[in-house]
Amino acid sequence: MEKRQNRTNKTPAKPQWIRVAAPGGDNYETIRRLKAAAGLHTVCESALCPNIAECWHAGHATFMILGNGCTRNCRFCGVDGRPQPLDRDEPRRVAKAVAAMGLDHAVVTSVTRDDLSDGGAGHFATTIKEIRKNCPNAGIEVLIPDFAASRRALETVLAAGPDIVGHNMETTARLYPTVRPMADYRQSLSLLCTAKQINPECITKSGLMLGLGETMDEIRQTIADIRAAGVQVLTMGQYLKPGPENMDVTEYFHPETFAQLKQYAIETGFALVESGPLVRSSYKAAAQAEALGIIQAPKSGKTNPRHAACGQKQPQIKTPQIRRRNKQ
Repeated sequence: MEKRQNRTNKTPAKPQWIRVAAPGGDNYETIRRLKAAAGLHTVCESALCPNIAECWHAGHATFMILGNGCTRNCRFCGVDGRPQPLDRDEPRRVAKAVAAMGLDHAVVTSVTRDDLSDGGAGHFATTIKEIRKNCPNAGIEVLIPDFAASRRALETVLAAGPDIVGHNMETTARLYPTVRPMADYRQSLSLLCTAKQINPECITKSGLMLGLGETMDEIRQTIADIRAAGVQVLTMGQYLKPGPENMDVTEYFHPETFAQLKQYAIETGFALVESGPLVRSSYKAAAQAEALGIIQAPKSGKTNPRHAACGQKQPQIKTPQIRRRNKQ
């Protein structure tokens, strides 16, 4: 879906706290080659994520299924292009990549595919099942589109047994017609509510971008709306304009503002909140899964016990020395 041009020159100067390291290093190249060899997409690249250097260095990546072309025209999004024919072997290749990387927690997202009868729900379900078959002890998180409000599509995904189901609200109600002209604020909230109705045990997650013209009162109201939908995990990050055709940034929020909003969200009742200028939906997703009891922290030493469960030899991805709390 072609996006409208947005050629104003009102974007404020990018502050120092937005600067990130350039991609590179052994792990980055390992993941890039593995992904390319398998013919897979990652949202890290397709959405121009600012954390790609950090996440790929740590050996983490978020897989994007259903192709690399979207049927929506969200004005903030860096994903563009026409939808491609459904690749029915993609779920198997994603699962093999998860196993090859030895992931404790796999995150899978997608473009929106309104052209498919089920919105791609069956493809999500197959991907979840393939990952579970190859890595039975890995956590599985999916970040899904709204499926055009189809309860049946949502039931299909949930029946496959993901540990976390995410759907991003992205912005405030007032801005939806401008930012997400083919989506609906109440419909997205309803999807999150329905997910909890279908499976109360499933952990739900949502995310917001700041810097599109919202007020602080609107942000707080959106946080409250998301929590009222039963969502347990929230991410908040700074909107960064991915290309000249996308919306301008209206404001760069200071890290202290993100910290204040995190405290507000915690007081609202969220179990986990990630809030900061560079936070994105799957940022520190494995650490969140550990905190929620979905996965266990790796044992001390070089061998990750989950690699045996995946039926794979230790992959050649170097693990940075990060001190993590072992679950009791």
